[in-house]
Amino acid sequence: MLKRLRNLVTPQSLEQRVAVLAGKHISYTLKRSSRRRSIGLRINDKGLTVSMPLRASERWLNSGLQDKASWVLEKLEGWQTRKAQVLNMSDGEFIPYLGEQLTLRVQRSVFATPACQHGDALWVSVQDEGDATMIERRVVEWYRQQAGLLFAARVAHYAALLNVAPGAIKLSSAKTQWGSCNARGTVRLNLQLVKFPLRLIDYVVVHELAHLREMNHSAAFWKVVAVVCPDYAKLRRELKAASLS
Repeated sequence: MLKRLRNLVTPQSLEQRVAVLAGKHISYTLKRSSRRRSIGLRINDKGLTVSMPLRASERWLNSGLQDKASWVLEKLEGWQTRKAQVLNMSDGEFIPYLGEQLTLRVQRSVFATPACQHGDALWVSVQDEGDATMIERRVVEWYRQQAGLLFAARVAHYAALLNVAPGAIKLSSAKTQWGSCNARGTVRLNLQLVKFPLRLIDYVVVHELAHLREMNHSAAFWKVVAVVCPDYAKLRRELKAASLS
């Protein structure tokens, strides 16, 4: 009980601030507390929160932020990407596809016809235009169809360049992996990849196929990747910023 009362009277203040990190203006919440002895950074769907000792200097704060600038920008970009993936399934909204945006067009129909792309619009037919669950089901079915065709084509293309022979190609719904490849040659690629630019899809495909030559992440493995994907390090960072976790 005594500890709880101490927590209630602990001095603490909140401020909304803006810092320039790596040339970008980043808004953040500054939380000062007499209980802290060091600077702490937390990033979530609300943005960046910086916690620091109540009487710490501005110089210490600025130094800590600049030291972590790359980490902050990377994590913020990852959260923004995840937010973009939360789709509003209604007419006129935008859905991601291969790094671009398609306009979702919902029309009423008594027939359960598959979704169909016309130009920069994806047309979905449902019995009830307000049934977001059914609209989402139609969109996901379309994503799966497009991903199956596209992933198979990209795997075939890069398998020939790397001189490897993959086995089955399967779609994955993993929460923490963009792709995987086992010793039997089965390649699994995350369905969510179909929302991203082709360069990132190709990187994941090459990464997994390279495991058919080197079943590890050794220097030899990355040399195989670099044969057809010389800018893999840049693409890896870009994909990491869009982490599924």
